[in-house]
Amino acid sequence: MPGPLAALAGVAAAALALGLAELVAVATGARSAPLVAVGGVVVDTVPEPLKQFAIDVFGVHDKTALLIGTGVLLAGFAAVIGVLAARRLAVGFAGIAVFGVVGAAAALTRPGAGPAAVLPAVIGASAAALLLWALLAGPLRPAAAASSSAASPAEPAPAPVRPGAGTADRRRFLSRVGVSVGAALITGAGGRWLAQRRGVATARSAVTLPAPVDAAPPLPSGADPAAPGLSRYVTTNRDFYRIDTALVVPQVDPDEWQLRIHGRVTNPITLSYPDLLGMDLVERYVTLACVSNEVGGNLIGNARWLGVPVRDLLVEAGPLPGADQVVGRSVDGWTCGTPTEALLDGRDALLAVGMNGQPLPVEHGFPVRMVVPGLYGYVSACKWVTELELTSFADFDAYWVPRGWAAQGPIKTQSRIDTPRVRAELSAGTVPVAGVAWAPHRGISGVEVRVDDGPWQQAELAPAVSADTWVQWVWQWPATSGEHLLQVRATDGTGATQPELRQPVAPDGATGWHSVRVTVQ
Repeated sequence: MPGPLAALAGVAAAALALGLAELVAVATGARSAPLVAVGGVVVDTVPEPLKQFAIDVFGVHDKTALLIGTGVLLAGFAAVIGVLAARRLAVGFAGIAVFGVVGAAAALTRPGAGPAAVLPAVIGASAAALLLWALLAGPLRPAAAASSSAASPAEPAPAPVRPGAGTADRRRFLSRVGVSVGAALITGAGGRWLAQRRGVATARSAVTLPAPVDAAPPLPSGADPAAPGLSRYVTTNRDFYRIDTALVVPQVDPDEWQLRIHGRVTNPITLSYPDLLGMDLVERYVTLACVSNEVGGNLIGNARWLGVPVRDLLVEAGPLPGADQVVGRSVDGWTCGTPTEALLDGRDALLAVGMNGQPLPVEHGFPVRMVVPGLYGYVSACKWVTELELTSFADFDAYWVPRGWAAQGPIKTQSRIDTPRVRAELSAGTVPVAGVAWAPHRGISGVEVRVDDGPWQQAELAPAVSADTWVQWVWQWPATSGEHLLQVRATDGTGATQPELRQPVAPDGATGWHSVRVTVQ
């Protein structure tokens, strides 16, 4: 069989394996599907510079890019296997066996995986082997290939094939491959659809959030000043950034959800979702930021959160001496380590159940997540949280610490120019330069802008609800013709001005002044 046709046979077999595995994973859990399981292992083990590169390039779409990239590599592997199998079928079966073993092993490494987690990979690999045989040596192979393989070297050459017969034979084979790939896609899409039907969107829609006993203050007059392109003070749920390690969003049934507060405490606590909703809930505006946010980046957002103060629960649990770290553990096994002191010092750290007046979106941690003002998300913002374990920094390293990130991560003072955009072409005259600045829990006392290394000019700050949120700012620039460089810096509530020195996001957050180059006509 010609190499290109054999390669297509290998790709079709791999597609069937993945599609059928997705369907089986409806019963065994979405994280047991080979593509997701292998992707999860990659996320956990890839060198940190590569992971940060993916975030820098793809932003919130990094997980989609990983799955697509994994699929492309698998297709290439499958094509090679198809070509080798056309020469010797046993080699093809060996390649498929490798696929099955890798997928099964990856599935078993996922948190909470049981013996059934291997089924998607095993069943998918078995189906792939059967299809590969059928296309290369069985009833679906081209007739010309069958005649060629049946002929003996001692026999005379077969009679010439009538003109056009080879083309028709090839078309029939391509049609069979196309049907196989189509069936694989339908099966895979059907599996994803069934998984979503089994998700928690319906349960979320049935949740009625109680009114807070202490509501967030109304937005002050003057918030959201008129400056086209300026970020809104409150980030919508749809636009709020999402950075985590979950390739598939965990589906946590609120009726089955429980939170354990345990470890080095005098009084371990277990709470259900109704228990949490029955407590005194408070509402607060809090800005969250990702440690992977580059200078001028958009991995930051401000929202109105509803939840139970973590301090109240920790006081009830009674931390023991030396328990200086609270480890938040997600349903998917991810962990973050938060200083116990930060959860007891009076800041509005919440076990959040609501976001901007709605139950938490599933992708943002439904039913419950952590929100801690002033700390980067990697050390505080545990989504789909199921445990708070009191321990110490000396005894336990959370997920990101062994991967080169700092154990503690207070958010650094930063500022960003939202408008004008980089390389914007402007008209001479008064141009509003506007953006946001943040130093959650310390607040922003001032923002300055300068043009072409000239003197710093004070920007006007829009009012903010509290020191736990970002601040919008505007400076009216009397723009003159030419190419100009705009720079911004902020000063926090303690009087410390953000440093000019550019430093990368690792190990504890980027520093430096954001700048934008524009042209004025």
